[in-house]
Amino acid sequence: MTVHVIYENPAWLPPLEAALRRRAVPYALHFTDGGVFDLSTPPPPGVFLNRMSPSSHTRGNQGGVRFLGEYLGYLEAHGRRVLNGSRAFALEISKIRQDQALRAFGIRTPRTVAVIGPARLQAAAREMELPFITKHNQGGKGLGVRLFRDLATFDSYVDGPDFVPGPDDVTLLQQYIEPAEPFITRVEIVGGVFQYAIRSSTEDGFELCPAIECGSEDALCPADGDAKFSLREDVTADDPLIRRYVDLLGALKIDIAGIEFVEDRDGVRYTYDINGTTNYNQEVEDRHGLDGMDAIARLAARSLTGLAAIAALPSSQVGFPEASSLAYSFRGSIATRDPGRVSSTARRS
Repeated sequence: MTVHVIYENPAWLPPLEAALRRRAVPYALHFTDGGVFDLSTPPPPGVFLNRMSPSSHTRGNQGGVRFLGEYLGYLEAHGRRVLNGSRAFALEISKIRQDQALRAFGIRTPRTVAVIGPARLQAAAREMELPFITKHNQGGKGLGVRLFRDLATFDSYVDGPDFVPGPDDVTLLQQYIEPAEPFITRVEIVGGVFQYAIRSSTEDGFELCPAIECGSEDALCPADGDAKFSLREDVTADDPLIRRYVDLLGALKIDIAGIEFVEDRDGVRYTYDINGTTNYNQEVEDRHGLDGMDAIARLAARSLTGLAAIAALPSSQVGFPEASSLAYSFRGSIATRDPGRVSSTARRS
């Protein structure tokens, strides 16, 4: 049986592939910027790992987001185990839904106003307290995040060439939380288990993807190593907020997430982002003996083991259809990796 990794950014793959190989987990890579699937035919057997990023449109792969929004439901309808399935992905691509989910669990969030269409932004801004920030509803990597301390500057931004709407045409106006110190905290959770929390400096802006793989050439995802990211050893699994995060992810069936919060000068913590396609900073991990991708690989391995146990049951005890064919295709290349055999094929839809 195989772990099917659905992705659109190859730069983020090496740490995950290395972890899967170390754990001897057989896997197939599916680059996805769109695709075709036959609703009358079951999908292939195995576990599916969703690594589709909400920032896909910045790499020309928004079609993959639309494809996956439908494909995940199809997989689940056929009983396939999906790590970060349809409910997780619905939150991944909508900060509006993230805010509502957080509030439902009693987790404090900044006041946020959703604006559909840029023509309404300036009027909506008059109802916000200053300062406030803008951000894309379907974001990732800090896309669309800007801080405004006066309305004249905001009006000039909206009317000027620098304003770029998000892929769903939804812009958020959000209360700016003045931090006690210039950093935010990102909490990493895999399979319901707290991994660690890192401190991400905001002194140079809000684009805070922690992955070294983004590289300095990606202006939207700078990773400056030691200067920008460090471990928060004071944030532990026993923290009440962390326990609430774990409960939220379990209830929403989110297997993998990085959740971000900021603390104001009174020590009040505001949570504002749930990242399903989380990446890990290798320098921080190496320094402290941590390995987020290994946690994902172990989760994938456990999921495969669970499927094997189900497959051994009599068919009358299995509550979903058996898969017998590979009746689907992704737009892009499909590479298969097995600890004892490596082969690759190319398919086009």
